[in-house]
This record gives sequence, C-alpha cells and structure tokens, in this order.
Amino acid sequence: MDIVAIESKTFEQMKGRFEDFSRQIKNLCGENQDKEKWLENDDVCQLLQISKRTLQSYRNNGTLPYSQIGRKCYYRVSDIEILISQSQIKKQQ
Repeated sequence: MDIVAIESKTFEQMKGRFEDFSRQIKNLCGENQDKEKWLENDDVCQLLQISKRTLQSYRNNGTLPYSQIGRKCYYRVSDIEILISQSQIKKQQ
C-alpha cells in the first residue's frame, strides 16, 4: 500500500470541491423526491403468484425488465404494475 502525503491547504481545497460536488448532486437529484421502489425475486414471485422459474422466463424473454447487481436481480414496482395491467383481460361490452 502506498502512502501519499499532501499539504493541508491542498487537502482542504480537495475537501471543499468534493463538498460542492456533493451539494450539486443533491440539488440535481433532490433529497426528498419520490424514489422508485425496487423488489427482489422472492417479493415479485409472491406478488405475482409465480414460481422462480417463471420469473426467470420473464427475464429471459424480456417480459419483465430488471436490473442486476452481482447475482441479485431487482425489479421496479412500476414495471410490475405495467405487466399486471397489460395482462388483465378486458371485459367486452
């Protein structure tokens, strides 16, 4: 492991710039905005009353969009709501 020494003045400037950057990101993203809710495999299977294999088929054929971090898959609640609304059979009048 390398150790790098810098002047305290330089460190304070870097710290100030990072704080400014952090403040700008918070302003752009908004700290109190409604955040999208995400569900894991088990939650989606329970909600849709499907097996894990069926959920995998939905992922494979693009029926349900997902994001993957490492080996875990996550699904947006809004995407699940769209899937449900598209699969409902409409009454004919």
